[in-house]
Amino acid sequence: MTSSGLPAAALDGLCINTLRFLSVDTVQNANSGHPGLPLGAAPMAYVLWTRFLRHHPANPHWFDRDRFVLSAGHGSALLYSLLHLAGYALPLEQLRHFRQWGSITPGHPERGLTPGVELTTGPLGQGFGNGVGMAITEANLAARYNCDGFDIVNHFTYGIVSDGDLMEGVASEAASLAGHLQLGKLVYLYDDNAVTLSAGTGMTFTEDRAQRFAAYGWHTQRVEDGNDLAAIEQALHAARAETSRPSLILVRTHLGYGSPNKQDSFEAHGSPLGVEEVRLTKQNLGWPEKPSFHVPESARLHWLEAGARGERAEAEWLEKYSAYEKAFPALARELKQRMPGAASGEPAEWEAAIPRFDADDKGMATRIASSKVMNAIAAHYPALIGGSADLDPSTYTALKGAGDFEPTSICALDRQGSSGGGWSRAGRNLHFGVREHAMGAIMNGIAAHGGAVPFGATFLIFSDYMRPSIRLAALMGLHVIYVFTHDSIALGEDGPTHQPVEQLASLRALPRLVVIRPADANETAVAWRVALESTDLPVVLVLTRQSVPTLDRARFADADGLRRGAYVLADAPNGKPELILIGTGSEVSLVLAAQQELALRGVQARVVSMPSWELFDAQQREYREAVLPPALRARLAVEAGVSQGWERYVGEHGDVLAVDRFGASAPSAAMMSEYGFTVENVCRHAAPLLGA
Repeated sequence: MTSSGLPAAALDGLCINTLRFLSVDTVQNANSGHPGLPLGAAPMAYVLWTRFLRHHPANPHWFDRDRFVLSAGHGSALLYSLLHLAGYALPLEQLRHFRQWGSITPGHPERGLTPGVELTTGPLGQGFGNGVGMAITEANLAARYNCDGFDIVNHFTYGIVSDGDLMEGVASEAASLAGHLQLGKLVYLYDDNAVTLSAGTGMTFTEDRAQRFAAYGWHTQRVEDGNDLAAIEQALHAARAETSRPSLILVRTHLGYGSPNKQDSFEAHGSPLGVEEVRLTKQNLGWPEKPSFHVPESARLHWLEAGARGERAEAEWLEKYSAYEKAFPALARELKQRMPGAASGEPAEWEAAIPRFDADDKGMATRIASSKVMNAIAAHYPALIGGSADLDPSTYTALKGAGDFEPTSICALDRQGSSGGGWSRAGRNLHFGVREHAMGAIMNGIAAHGGAVPFGATFLIFSDYMRPSIRLAALMGLHVIYVFTHDSIALGEDGPTHQPVEQLASLRALPRLVVIRPADANETAVAWRVALESTDLPVVLVLTRQSVPTLDRARFADADGLRRGAYVLADAPNGKPELILIGTGSEVSLVLAAQQELALRGVQARVVSMPSWELFDAQQREYREAVLPPALRARLAVEAGVSQGWERYVGEHGDVLAVDRFGASAPSAAMMSEYGFTVENVCRHAAPLLGA
């Protein structure tokens, strides 16, 4: 007998049905949502949340909590019911307002809106990849900060994933990398219900998932009955004991369990059961039809016991951390600085380390300048961690001497890593392989975990492969840094498949994403400073393959103007401009040369460097009008990308020298000349504007 007076099995059943029907009533009351997953997956969620998950509802951000990811975000009603029952600040009234305006229970879980929700999920496969990032962060922090007797970072990442998650390519990419990395503290429960939104999985998804994941290097187990609590518990114990492989527990469930007419049917996936079917389902499972949102007192108290255990767990951790601070003060101080809500490193140290570059007409590629800047910063910014999609030699994003994050089996070899710092779980260079989409999702998980600031690099053209993850980073406001090189047709001989044209406009179209295309080495240095300071927004750095001049800042405005998105780099020689030339990235040096040529022709031009639309748009109107005076309507923007969007800055009387077609295969200089990025062509475009 339990303290409630009920036999243990009866109490378990009561708690599971409470979870089920809170979710069903939530969906039915809204007349919108997905009831099928909560009905089938409630038993596994119950076992995980009440017997394994370490969390503290009164402090959802406790640093050493276990992380839980509902990758199958369409089952959000299950997550909200879990949070409510466990004692998070999610009152029953919010379940009654599911999917309604102003509620904190949206249709799919949203990070930062609902207490206890770790990640924004719903686009399938994303949460799967996010969890891999969380597990990487836990392993990396543990390797750096845990000492004998002090496992200060020691938690698991759990998730519930669906058939749809496993179908998505991003999950396959992430699963492959997770298996290679031997992330033994990553455990996913797979809601193997054999039904998708439109049909049974037999129509599209018939491979042996257990064998597939075993081939990835995962530990796999099967639970044949999703209502067998003992089997689920035993499988979770076994998964936790497996330290060298991530775990996938395939739990055979029934979508819409208990629904007399819709169980195991796609009709239970994405639509409310309907009033009559809800009544029949409650009757079938022995649940009272009225009242809706019924929570029996014995079930409520049992669910809250898990929160009380979390309170004790956090108290024990705080006591241990206090002793850790005394034993290892330097490590404790550094770790504390990396926790959410604290600065990552001492700003004076990392900012002072940022190099300044001397004027040089030959200059350097901004990707090379970026490498110099990030390596200078990294020594004073231990939270910085990341890598590329197998492109370090081209993106120049390796952190030299910082070690490579690799699996235990490779680390044990104690050999030299590619970064020159050896292989170690504490290594800060991540090798994502040719997996751009997984890289994006994993970076989101790293940032959401806390304690690390991730960067990821690839060619700008391949940002398309990771766009869904970039969008979610912006939606969540995650501190993620993207380093996208080979930024235009000027990359040359690789041709149109590799030459980005529309990508800049596409990225600029995303709300809450800051895109920066620096003009030279010093603007690149300031761009990195902005990226590290933008703690609640993701930032894209768009960098050149080819060398660009390092501008003489004694002659031109200081690169710190980049912070404001756009600035007057060089005003008209007589101080009375007739024309404004606006450039970004490698085209800034071109418009500076055109300004000189126009001066010889008697035309006074102002040159504006505009590396970031988003930063400029955030400035006060007075500043924006000082840079681009409304009365000065003769404006020409020059950028080696599509013209889309530039009309907002050049106005109806201005023009844009751009690339509104695909590229071609030819050397860089020939490409730029053939596409009109020459001084003479800039002047030709400027001439008709002077009468504006």
